[in-house]
Amino acid sequence: MAKSRGRQGRGRAPEPVAGPVDGGWAELIPDRDRPRGWTLLLDGAPQSHVDLDDPAHLDFEYQRRLGHIADLATPTGDRGLHAVHLGGGAFTLARYVAATRPRATQQIVEVDTALIRFVREHLPLDRGWRVRVRGMDARAGLAKVTDGSADLIIADVFSSARTPAHLTSTEFVREVRRALRPGGLYAANIADGPPLAHLKAQIATVRTEFPELCLMADPAVLRGRRFGNAVLLASDQELPVAELRRRAAGDPHPARVEHGRALLEFTGGAAAVTDAGAVASPAPPPGVFR
Repeated sequence: MAKSRGRQGRGRAPEPVAGPVDGGWAELIPDRDRPRGWTLLLDGAPQSHVDLDDPAHLDFEYQRRLGHIADLATPTGDRGLHAVHLGGGAFTLARYVAATRPRATQQIVEVDTALIRFVREHLPLDRGWRVRVRGMDARAGLAKVTDGSADLIIADVFSSARTPAHLTSTEFVREVRRALRPGGLYAANIADGPPLAHLKAQIATVRTEFPELCLMADPAVLRGRRFGNAVLLASDQELPVAELRRRAAGDPHPARVEHGRALLEFTGGAAAVTDAGAVASPAPPPGVFR
């Protein structure tokens, strides 16, 4: 059972909320600067930030980069954007898409059903949003997505702050390609630190299915100076690299965008990963979230 309800009484600041979930211990910490802002932590590691008053607000660096990608994703025909979110967290990106694209239809796939209940109770979704939440493994949920139906697939899956091995392989990326429509976008949040072997292998892996790739990250991360997040974007058609560079440069957390030959040189001779040899992403070093 969760501790404290996190509700704000008249004249009182909201209190933290905490409780057990399938993946460990979940906490919701109030944002001192936003009356209805919350940060979700799992076993002490920050996962998501949500502002219930302004779901279009994105606080974390990597989530802002994913938001830029969502802004540039275009649906086919006259229908609204169809987005699939692998990994739920606090449903931050789904809230963002719903707030900025009211006609969007979305699926969230999250294996931790207790976390889904925790988030729904304390950070409820707007009933008018067209968001479906599935409680299942990300790869199993992806397999249920109709061929060529998604405009945008976002992979942001972490267990104990590591991406599970079965979500890092060429076989997994092949399933992503199957579910995307021609011209659709695949975006993956990848965490790594020096010597960036995991990140480089993931670029090589995604390249086996998608000819167009670009990478967004803090320059210090790309130089191997610290552990952090990089967002890899892929498609079977030309990417909006110039617009991404413009947005990344003007962001409160500026990022570098690598594309083309520069990205090939960054990847070096890294080999693609298959199910047979896949391993989880590296664990963050001690104290990285302090």
